[in-house]
Amino acid sequence: MKTMKTILMFAVAVLLTFGNASCGKDDTSTTDNNQITPANPTDPNNPSPTSGQWIALGLPSGLLWYSVNLGATAPEQYGDYYAWAETQPKNNYSWSNYKYATVDAVGDLQTFTKYNTSVDYGAVDNYITLQASDDAATAVLGNGARIPTLNEWRELLDNTSVQWATQNGVNGRRFTAANGNSIFLPAAGYRHSSELYVAGSDGCYWSASILETNPFYAWRMEFDSYDHKVFPGNRLYGQSVRAVRSQN
Repeated sequence: MKTMKTILMFAVAVLLTFGNASCGKDDTSTTDNNQITPANPTDPNNPSPTSGQWIALGLPSGLLWYSVNLGATAPEQYGDYYAWAETQPKNNYSWSNYKYATVDAVGDLQTFTKYNTSVDYGAVDNYITLQASDDAATAVLGNGARIPTLNEWRELLDNTSVQWATQNGVNGRRFTAANGNSIFLPAAGYRHSSELYVAGSDGCYWSASILETNPFYAWRMEFDSYDHKVFPGNRLYGQSVRAVRSQN
């Protein structure tokens, strides 16, 4: 099983390398292009307070989007970072401390214990969307709030004008709807191990959906100053969360 897993991971990694223009492309870069680097939490066991409002963007689904990242109190603040399916930020993002993984003696991934669609990663449960108990937005903002699915990210991209922008000295993307309302997503980068990468140049935002063909990855919305798109990302990375909820 380990040999097949290695081959599968290598094949998908090669596929993702081509066309991946953003988060996770270069773990050697810590470039921060912001004039201002927003404060981030120092105690992962005590997530930062979150204060925002729900914004109606006139989307076909009627979905409301939150105005700030989890752990932020202003739209341009980076906020907290979460591994996929985890509800607490932490100091280090690796398979060794990932909630739903088992590892070998050197810390390499062996199996997933939840959200697994492939026998190459152990017992299959075919969960492909986050349950409320594993949703950081629900944990922080309460029932009704949640991380958007892949299709809900696509709906946002398809129904807003998306522009690279700077707000209070912080780089990011502004999503402006036909009704005139907008949300700003800062380019907060992502965390791997104990390091923060590409903050100020890239934004990496989780969806609630895994990549069904390879559960090593979950879907995210990623952007830089040139492009924005949905793309798979490694589940262990610490990434930003922007919440949604229905109008009802």
